[in-house]
Amino acid sequence: MRIALNGWFWDQPYTGSGQYLRRLVSSLRRIAPDDQLILVLPSRIPSPQGVPEGVEVMHASGRSGNPGKVWFEQRAFPAAAGKAKADLAHVPYWGGPLSSPIPLVVSVLDVIPLALPEYASGLLPRLYTSLQSAAARGAGHILTISKAASEDIQKYLDIPAEAITVTPLAADEAFHPMIGAEQDQAVRQKYDLPDRFVLYMGSYDSRKQVSQLIAAYTYVAPPLDNEVPLILAGRIPEWGKPPFPDIPAEIAAAGLNDAVRFIGLVEEADKPSLYRLAEIFAYPTGYEGFGLPALEAMSSGTPVVANKIPVIEEVAADAAFLVEDGGSRGMAAAILSLLLDDSLKEDLRTRGLARSTHFNWRKTAKATLDVYRHVLANLK
Repeated sequence: MRIALNGWFWDQPYTGSGQYLRRLVSSLRRIAPDDQLILVLPSRIPSPQGVPEGVEVMHASGRSGNPGKVWFEQRAFPAAAGKAKADLAHVPYWGGPLSSPIPLVVSVLDVIPLALPEYASGLLPRLYTSLQSAAARGAGHILTISKAASEDIQKYLDIPAEAITVTPLAADEAFHPMIGAEQDQAVRQKYDLPDRFVLYMGSYDSRKQVSQLIAAYTYVAPPLDNEVPLILAGRIPEWGKPPFPDIPAEIAAAGLNDAVRFIGLVEEADKPSLYRLAEIFAYPTGYEGFGLPALEAMSSGTPVVANKIPVIEEVAADAAFLVEDGGSRGMAAAILSLLLDDSLKEDLRTRGLARSTHFNWRKTAKATLDVYRHVLANLK
């Protein structure tokens, strides 16, 4: 079986789509060495890094920027897949072509532009969302990463449940309480981290609801005399420009400048140590396709406080301290409870480690292969 994969996000491992692509390709290569994987890359990635041995690399024309991305998705990738004589094409993100010369599988990781229309405001984003909605409906099969995401795809794209398969994400093997722990202190020094801290790591767009966490910290910081600061990790956006609220202004208005600190974008190799060093991982998100950071934290042995939304309940089950979505008082109570009660913290740590074993990339890759074979079998 020859599988052509759209590699647009290969050089963006800090994005969810980039992580999914890289881990899926590596896992498919390990469990199915006799199947040939063809990674089709845009010409802007002339020398890709980290491609597993045995994976064929093919370049297709395409410019950078949004117009170049649409051209690559709609024309360059399907043409390259056909030229490579692939049996099947897989677009591992919501970016499938309307027409493909070979059977097509599309991964829809979430439907944020439809579920949260403010993320697709303006004519061009709306047109792109309409294009991808039509392309998804025409695919041979849809892969997604959670039951919650599957239900949203059925709701917003009107795709029947039998045309969708859930292949959950998993934390990388590096997210472990011990593997690589010898690097932890170097990471602590690199980011000038205190002995005790609560961590948030991710984006700052409005659906992440970091404002809820800031409001919660107005209850957490004073009784602890600011001795357990909140560390915010992630790429710094243009504050106050939608969809990014002005988080620094909220911190200042709340009088938390001494209790909250930004450390900016964290290198991928440093993330496991950052989770391990944190006393608590706080994840106030209001909408996700999966919620991988919560799973990564649990896999690292770090207790998680998060909002009680369907996808987080699905991923974490009873292994995280879940609070009312949007409730700053409830989140504050959860954080304080864990900071003050070592037995509760240890219980969640144990539950989190156990829960994380339910997810692994080998199972995800096998389920993906099963879908490939199912689609091809239905053509005979």
